[in-house]
Amino acid sequence: MIELNCPNGQTVLFLDSESGTTTQPVTTSDSHFLAWTSDGKAAYLKVDSLGNPQIVQITPDEQRKFIRITEYAYDLAPKPDSQDFTFTFSRGLGSGSELWLAQRDGQVVRQLYADQNNYISFARWSPDGKRIAFIKTPDTQTPFTVGELWVMAADGANARKLADTDAGHGYAANCSPDGERIAFVVRENPQDENANQSSDALISNIYLIEVETGKLHQITNFTEGRTETPFWSPLGNTLAFNVVINGRMTMSIVDVATGEMKPLETQSACCPAWIRK
Repeated sequence: MIELNCPNGQTVLFLDSESGTTTQPVTTSDSHFLAWTSDGKAAYLKVDSLGNPQIVQITPDEQRKFIRITEYAYDLAPKPDSQDFTFTFSRGLGSGSELWLAQRDGQVVRQLYADQNNYISFARWSPDGKRIAFIKTPDTQTPFTVGELWVMAADGANARKLADTDAGHGYAANCSPDGERIAFVVRENPQDENANQSSDALISNIYLIEVETGKLHQITNFTEGRTETPFWSPLGNTLAFNVVINGRMTMSIVDVATGEMKPLETQSACCPAWIRK
């Protein structure tokens, strides 16, 4: 799935990785990628954001199904091996946000969590579907802020804060394949007012936290620049991530046991993803 920035808004394309061909499933309006279904056979898109916004499920051969959840949803995460998913929305600036569970592909919905002072961002399921991790971003107009990493049971019970996290740029926390650890981004200079306003002043690193004990492990040790969303390898022994130093973005991988880091690209590049076979 590819999302392009076009003159008339965002546009989503399906890319066939074997043939290299692309198709555009929505041509009459803007479209935004939200998530793949858990079986990988279709994608959830938000379409026509400025006209008649809707959430649709669409397959590569353009079969569509309207998903009856609020058009204000800005984040969606499928539950592993299920038609259920979470979605998050806000009723407006100053109103905080709400996290809901949609069951049977959106036919039944119920609220899991709400916060009047924060935006709930990047809700992500553990691989076994028993937990949901999410980021709380302060409901403020400050461009770059420090937020909080939270976790709760799949039914919304026992919500608890795990750690402070970098919240101002859209960096998701990701559960390890065994569900025991979460990788996330930590801002190293939270007291720097310049970093509240300019991304060039940010300093951040990748950390791990053990879900049960709350024990923190610092994985990278950058003293300048910022790291971005870490992605677990299928075996759970390596993380891939972006790093931006002096305006230059590159990709690296790091061994979570040893901390040994290896650049993937010497040229400007971003957005690594693991292919599971």
